[in-house]
Amino acid sequence: MTIASPTRTFGLAVPSNASNEPLIHCPRCLAIVTEQSRSRDNQAEQLLCTSCLFQIVQRDGIWDALPLERAAHYAAFIADYEKIRAAEGRGSRNPEFYLALPDRDLSKRNQPQWNIRSRTYQCLASRVLAPMEQGGSTRLAVLDLGAGNCWLSYRLALRGHRPVAVDLLLNPFDGLGAAEHYQLRVPHLFPRYRAELDRLPFADRQFDIAIFNASFHYSEDYGRTIAEALRCLRRPGKIIIADTPWYSRQQSGEAMLRERRTFFAAKYGFASNALPSLEFLTDERLEVLQESFGLRWNFLDPDYGMQWRLRPLLAKLRRRREPSRFRIYVAEVTQ
Repeated sequence: MTIASPTRTFGLAVPSNASNEPLIHCPRCLAIVTEQSRSRDNQAEQLLCTSCLFQIVQRDGIWDALPLERAAHYAAFIADYEKIRAAEGRGSRNPEFYLALPDRDLSKRNQPQWNIRSRTYQCLASRVLAPMEQGGSTRLAVLDLGAGNCWLSYRLALRGHRPVAVDLLLNPFDGLGAAEHYQLRVPHLFPRYRAELDRLPFADRQFDIAIFNASFHYSEDYGRTIAEALRCLRRPGKIIIADTPWYSRQQSGEAMLRERRTFFAAKYGFASNALPSLEFLTDERLEVLQESFGLRWNFLDPDYGMQWRLRPLLAKLRRRREPSRFRIYVAEVTQ
């Protein structure tokens, strides 16, 4: 993805393809980025913050907006996460694997999880996107937060929307680099940014939807993470949390964490707790966010099938802890 020289408008740097590229601010000092220059080796584009001299560099079509000190903060988490995902068989060398997502896992390694993603997407498409499209919003600007291999951004682009994919991972199997495969169907690939959820590199109020794509539970501070997404939303806009585990009791979520860390330590040699992520939702946590930001959550319940619906009952009969459940949380943002 090559960006031509920007046009100056009200002090902002507007790329020549401004319909697809977001306006940028510096994730370190929050100043509007107003200069763009090409690196000396002519291999990478860069956006320069003239206030603090932070550079957002583009390599292989991905803008890296993660400052070095923040990259260090996430280094152990990323290393652990990529090791686990590789062991789980994530990704493929076959482009058709990515083009089939989320409906089919052609590798057949993680089909149950992709079944959940597929049902979630079907629910989002029919109950959130379709009504907005029928109302005339045919070119929605969507912030895909925790995009992973960018399957959701790909599906949104196919519907004619303008997604921007954000993730910490750059790798070509499970991270932002995997999006190259979608160019077989989406000739003008959507923008991709390496950035953290709490310090997004985007100027205020330019997205119609911000969706946490199976990623909200990685937040270390739910309030700070929601505030940053709200900053980027136009009014009216929608904020969506999808595929984050929910428990009716805090104790159930804490029990899950203990079990998972014990399992990871035994299998991989580490507990996968390099970040103090919050990991799950409860009604109490959602109510705090609702009251703090003036939100009103609407709950959507995708149909994950009879076996999924029976999980809580079976767990109770077997005297096991409450299993996680998934809902989609949607809030209209007007203020």
